[in-house]
Amino acid sequence: MGRILRNIIGVLAGLVIGSMVNMGIIMIGPSLIPPPEGVDMTTMEGLKEGMSLLSPRHYIMPFLAHALGTFTGAFLAAMIAVTYRFQWAILIGFIFLAGGITNIYLIPVPVGFAMIDSGLAYIPFAYLGARLALRRTNSL
Repeated sequence: MGRILRNIIGVLAGLVIGSMVNMGIIMIGPSLIPPPEGVDMTTMEGLKEGMSLLSPRHYIMPFLAHALGTFTGAFLAAMIAVTYRFQWAILIGFIFLAGGITNIYLIPVPVGFAMIDSGLAYIPFAYLGARLALRRTNSL
């Protein structure tokens, strides 16, 4: 398999699997930390209306989803790609960060969560995923 094709497959696999991890954690979040009574977390309108009723503990699962989804995607991209492995992993982090910033504009989250999430969940976890993958294969 050619280098370019393997790099493309690495990035696409990172995006798809990372997104699946993200969505999986988001979907199980309300069963682990139930939303306040009357808050509908299944629709965008329900989220917007119920944001003022959420406490800080309700933001744990979204943060974990963003961080672990990014970590998984970056790790996979770096493991599968042949060249520029670290850079592809960081690209995954920036793509997920762009999605996170988009969500901040679509869903009115508290400023503190937006800053913590966008500052700590994406690029740092992409970096960690890349470093772990590269350590496993002994190359930068």
